Amino acid sequence: MSSELNNKKVAILVTDMFEQVELTEPRKALQQAGAQTELVSPAKGEVQGFNHFDKGDKFPVDVPLDSADPNQYDALLLPGGVGNPDQLRMNPKAVEFASSFFRAGKPVAAICHGPWLLVEAGVVRGRTLTSWPSLQTDIRNAGGNWVDQEVVTDGGLVTSRKPVDIPAFNRKMIEEFQEGIHQQQKRAS
Repeated sequence: MSSELNNKKVAILVTDMFEQVELTEPRKALQQAGAQTELVSPAKGEVQGFNHFDKGDKFPVDVPLDSADPNQYDALLLPGGVGNPDQLRMNPKAVEFASSFFRAGKPVAAICHGPWLLVEAGVVRGRTLTSWPSLQTDIRNAGGNWVDQEVVTDGGLVTSRKPVDIPAFNRKMIEEFQEGIHQQQKRAS
């Protein structure tokens, strides 16, 4: 185990219908780098992962969103899947939870459909990011600069397009999470 992220605590915000590999592989990379991770969710008890359109495994929720304190975390991970961020962006507490990381300048990593929550949170204006291609119009309409790249880093915000990008996503996520506070994140909120 490496120690790049020792003493770092990372919130992973999800609800049902997240793309399972976009949670499990980044979480494993974070833990191998020494981070403590916690699943934060508005769902009660456990959340249902998906492998594209097929049900995957269920995962226990570590912290209910209602009692989650963003001040207790150093960084935020947002897995994708279509249903997961679509539900989260309709939940004012989830939107506020994500927004708080930007106001504090804390790093955020979002993959695939995960940036939908960031569009809703109003934090993509003036930022360059990537996502699953179907989000590009939403990101542009929210004032973001969408690009089709494996991984994009913009001042503490790390984004990738899809599961095949996970190795590059994990490397950049760990790098940005290790750096800690980014002033550019604060300006985005």
